[in-house]
Amino acid sequence: MARIVAFTVHAIDLPFRLKFEHAAASRSQSESLFVELKLDDGTTGWGESLPRPYVTGEARDGACVLLATHILPHLLDRSFDSFEEVIAFLTACDGKAPADWVSPQMPQGAAWCAVDLALLDAFGKHFKKPPLGPAKLRSDFRFSGVVSSGKGWKHRAQLLGYRLLGFRELKLKIDAATTANDIARIHRIAGNSIHLRADVNMGWDVSQALHLMPALARNGIRSFEQPLTASDFGGAARLVRETGLEVMADESFSTTDSLKSLINMRACTAINARISKCGGLVATLARCREAQAAGLWVQVGCQVGESSLLSSAHLHLCAAFPDVRQAEGCFGTILLEEDPVSPLLRFGRGGRPPKMPRGAGLGVEVDRASLEHHRSGQWSGSA
Repeated sequence: MARIVAFTVHAIDLPFRLKFEHAAASRSQSESLFVELKLDDGTTGWGESLPRPYVTGEARDGACVLLATHILPHLLDRSFDSFEEVIAFLTACDGKAPADWVSPQMPQGAAWCAVDLALLDAFGKHFKKPPLGPAKLRSDFRFSGVVSSGKGWKHRAQLLGYRLLGFRELKLKIDAATTANDIARIHRIAGNSIHLRADVNMGWDVSQALHLMPALARNGIRSFEQPLTASDFGGAARLVRETGLEVMADESFSTTDSLKSLINMRACTAINARISKCGGLVATLARCREAQAAGLWVQVGCQVGESSLLSSAHLHLCAAFPDVRQAEGCFGTILLEEDPVSPLLRFGRGGRPPKMPRGAGLGVEVDRASLEHHRSGQWSGSA
C-alpha cells in the first residue's frame, strides 16, 4: 500500500525552436502544466498536459487552479493497495474527476490528463508496473510529419526536411486560402510519392468545405481533419455524406459523450485521439477502442509542445492499441529548445519511433532544475 502525501502543480513555458501556426492558433512556447505527486515512501510521479481553450475549453492557468483547489486535495491521503486498483479508479473516472469533486459539465479533460499520468507514474513506480502492461510497438509503426501553415522559406524548409528524412506521411495545416495549386507545389517539394493529410483546424464553413475538399482530394489529400467548427456535427455529417471523403474529428471530440454523438450522427470517418485532450492515457485508450468498434479509424495525435513525458504515454498508447492507422508525436527537441524529461523520446529518420521507455511507471525522469527554469507559476498542497 502507498499513500499520496503531497502535490505540486507547475505552469511551464517551454520555448519552441520555431513558431508553429495553424488556423486556430499561433504558438512559440508550450504553455504546459505538470503535476507532481509524492507518495509516503518517497516515490514521485509526474503528469503533463497542454490545455487549449479551443480544444477542451480549458485555459492553462484555470486548469492549474482547478487542480490545486478542487481535484488534487481530494487525492491527499488517498492510498491504493495495488496497481490494478489504480487502473480501476481511472477507468471509473473515464477522463474526468469524480462528480462529487468537480461537476461533470466543467471542462477538465486536460487537467485530468495530468492527474491520470501522475497516478500511473507514481504508483507504477511503487508497484513496479508499466502503465498499460507489457509494451511493444508494431514493427512497421512510423510517425507522420506535421507541417505548420504558411508559404515562405520556413515552410519550404520543413517540407524539404521531411523529404530528406525519408517520411512517407505528412499532415498539412491548411486554411480557406489553400488551393489545389498549393498542394501541387507541396508535392513538388516533398515528393510526389508522399501521402498527404490536411488539418483545417475549424477554418472552413460548410460551403467552403464542399467546394475545397473534392478539389484538394484530386490533388492527393487523403483525409480532412476538423474542417468545420467543433460544434457543427450536422455540417460534418453532411460532408461525410455528400463528398464521400475521409473526415476526421479532432476539436469536436474529446469525451465519451462527444464520441457517441459523432458516431450516432455519422459526422466523421475517423478520430484524432490525443491524450492531453481526452483525459489521460486510460480514457484515451477506451475512446480508441470505442471508435474502432464503431467502424472509425484512429489517428493518435499530440498537442504541439509535448515533452518526452507525454511522448512516453503516447508510445504506451500506440503499443496498447496496435490498430492505430496514423500517429503524430515524439517531436522532442525537433520543436522544443529544451526537453526537461529524459530519456529524450524523439522520432528518427522516416518517422521511426524511439525505443520504448524502460522501467516502471512512464519510464522517464523529470529534470527539476530544467523545469523550474521555465516555470511561470506553482500551486502546492500536502497532507
